[in-house]
Amino acid sequence: MKRRRDNRISAEKNQMYFATDPNAKHDEHVVDYHVDNVDLKFTTDAGVFSKMRVDYGSGVLIKTMKEVDFPKNNILDVGTGYGPIGLFAAKFWPDKKVDMVDVNERGLKLAKQNAKVNHIKNVNIYSSDCYAQVDNDKKFGLILTNPPIRAGKKVVNEILMGANEHLVSGGVLLVVIQKKQGEPSACKNMTDTYGNCEILTRDKGYYILKSTKN
Repeated sequence: MKRRRDNRISAEKNQMYFATDPNAKHDEHVVDYHVDNVDLKFTTDAGVFSKMRVDYGSGVLIKTMKEVDFPKNNILDVGTGYGPIGLFAAKFWPDKKVDMVDVNERGLKLAKQNAKVNHIKNVNIYSSDCYAQVDNDKKFGLILTNPPIRAGKKVVNEILMGANEHLVSGGVLLVVIQKKQGEPSACKNMTDTYGNCEILTRDKGYYILKSTKN
């Protein structure tokens, strides 16, 4: 009975957006998203995060990040999924290179497709388990993330605290997270790591947290 339950749990995880190779049956949709004067079109699919629409929290982060000052270095989007956050960053800052990483191969394929459809070339989209495949010699002025809450606190904390090793001095980490999904503990962990954590935005339970590397 336990083996059957374990197999069921394993099968369910393989359907989830944090799986490397989700086996959910394909169910593609096209989503249009507009911020100020930028309109982007995204193809989504089953097995990726927020397949029917750009997640509300991601939208809050996209709108907030435009107003943030950061060192004029490269940008990194951790947990990019099909790419809305990273691709908007690439449109907002066309003179910067945006690295977009995820473990979800289906999401990465869509992100590459969406970059091509939207004529965005200043991106580098590749597989990485958190920062494992990110070049240690490459430092970023801005790291963005809507962390995969369902992957568990260990993964979320690895993203939030691990960013410290990949930011330049004065570099900024921006995180969107709901209060009910761990915003207080995320803010504490960011304060412990960076010595600071500022709440930039509150919107329908979503918080945008900002930490700056000293």
